Amino acid sequence: MNYIRGYARAQIARGVSIVKPPWGRITALDLSTGDHSWTVPNGDTPDGVAEALGIDPELIPRTGKVSRASVLVTKTLLFTGEGASGAPMFRALDKATGEIIAEIELPNAQIGLPMTYMHEGRQFIVMSVGGGGQPAELIALALPVD
Repeated sequence: MNYIRGYARAQIARGVSIVKPPWGRITALDLSTGDHSWTVPNGDTPDGVAEALGIDPELIPRTGKVSRASVLVTKTLLFTGEGASGAPMFRALDKATGEIIAEIELPNAQIGLPMTYMHEGRQFIVMSVGGGGQPAELIALALPVD
């Protein structure tokens, strides 16, 4: 049997996808109605887009990047990175609105699902990072104490 692996990327014109952004996004759904509660781009605008369009990069809002990001949802927050093909950033979003509450730069791109645990009354988030020829490693982040 023949198999085809992966996902197709949108057509590119002048270095920019012809599909309207966001090119990477997170969408919250209201499970009781099926309606979209909010949608936010996941990631900044890819490098080279402003140059390809001939405009100032400051004029382009966040468009997100094509990636396979993963999330961790708690009672009030949503945690996510940009996935293996995104930037090495990890963000905490308000679960009700999608607003970015905090972000931290990681040593490499997030390549595994974030997980959480409590230790001595403190909450931690752990994820694997790596890729791009770098070995995988686990990163642990401590949430602020109330």
